[in-house]
Amino acid sequence: MKILITGGAGFIGSHLAEKLLNEGHNVSVIDNLSTGSLLNIRHLIDNPKFEFTIDSVLDKKIVKKLVSECSQIYHLAAAVGVRNIIDNPLLSLQTNIGGTENVLEFANKYKKKVLITSTSEIYGKSENLPFKEGDDRLLGSTHITRWSYSSSKAIDEFLALAYYREKKLPVVIVRCFNTVGPRQTGQYGMVVPKFVKNALLNHPIEIYGDGKQSRCFAYVSDVVDGLVKLMNNKETEGEIFNIGNDEEITIEDLAKKIKKMTNSKSKIVYMKYEDAYETGFEDMKRRIPDLSKINKLIGYEPKVKLNELLKRIIEYYEE
Repeated sequence: MKILITGGAGFIGSHLAEKLLNEGHNVSVIDNLSTGSLLNIRHLIDNPKFEFTIDSVLDKKIVKKLVSECSQIYHLAAAVGVRNIIDNPLLSLQTNIGGTENVLEFANKYKKKVLITSTSEIYGKSENLPFKEGDDRLLGSTHITRWSYSSSKAIDEFLALAYYREKKLPVVIVRCFNTVGPRQTGQYGMVVPKFVKNALLNHPIEIYGDGKQSRCFAYVSDVVDGLVKLMNNKETEGEIFNIGNDEEITIEDLAKKIKKMTNSKSKIVYMKYEDAYETGFEDMKRRIPDLSKINKLIGYEPKVKLNELLKRIIEYYEE
C-alpha cells in the first residue's frame, strides 16, 4: 500500500513514516520544512519505498498529484507550537485551514481515507476534566492570538465531518495531547525538549507562569501506534478520538524531575506569560484526556510512563 503523510518530516510525522516503512508500505511525504527537518528523515531517504516532496500543502497541484497516487492519507501538516502561532498568526491560519481544505478536496475526488490530526487545544479553557470528545469548548477573546490555533483546528474538524456527512468521505479525527520523544525540538515552545536541553547544558530552566499548570505527556511510539490502528479500523470513520496519556504532572514538578534525572546544576526560574508570549496571554490550567473511547474501540493504552519517557528523551539528547 502507498501511504501519504503530510508534514512527514516533522516530529510525529517522521516516526509515523518510519513505522509504516517497517510494516512494508510505500510512504510518500510532503513537507515544506518550515517546522519539520531533513534531519528527522535522513535515515529514511535511501529507502526505495520512501518518497519525499519539499512543498506546501497549500500547493493544490502538488497535493492533487500526491493524493491521486496513494491509498491512505495521514494529514499532519500544520503550524505547530505556541511560539510559532503567536509569531506567525496569518500563515498559521492559512496553513491549518487552507492545507486541510486541499487535502480533503482531493481525498474526496479520489475517495481516499484521511486521518486528520487535531489538538487538545480544541478544548480551550474548559475545566470539565478529563476532556471527552463531545465536550463543549471554552475559548478566550479573538484578541488573544493563541486561540486562533484552536479555532483553525476546529474548522479542520468541521470540514472533515462535513465531507464525511455530505460526501461519505472516510475520515477520522484525532486530538493529540502533548506528544513527546526523540527528534522533537523545543524551538517552538515544546516544554519537555526545552527543559531537557537546558538541564543538560546547566542553563536556566524557564517556567512560564507559576508552574502550577499541569499537562499529560505521551510517548511518540504509543501515539503513532494508535494513529495506525485508528486509520485501519472501519468503525473510526466519522468519529473523533483523544490520544495521549492521562498521567498528570505540573510544569513545576516536571522541571524539578528533569533537573534531578539529569543531575543538572540549572536554576529553575519563572517568567510571566506576558514576557514570554504576548500581553493578555491565557493558558489552560490543566489538560487531561479521557481515553475511554479510543481504549474501547482499539484497546489503546499508553505503554510508556512518564519516568521512562523522560529517561529515553534525556538519553537521546545526551547522545
